[in-house]
Amino acid sequence: MSLLLTRMLLAFVLKPRPAARERGDVPGWVLITVMTAGLVVAIWAVAADQLKAMLERALDSVTNK
Repeated sequence: MSLLLTRMLLAFVLKPRPAARERGDVPGWVLITVMTAGLVVAIWAVAADQLKAMLERALDSVTNK
């Protein structure tokens, strides 16, 4: 009986879990990260002057109070 219990326990412990076999969608999150970085660069290139002015106004309003 002890041998059967040991075998069952080893079979349970050594059985691959579904999470261990599933590796995830690496290309998907890489694509999302690259596209997000591209959007940030594109927006920054187009609106750099406006963003700088907006930041300066915000900092001035905080320091002047």
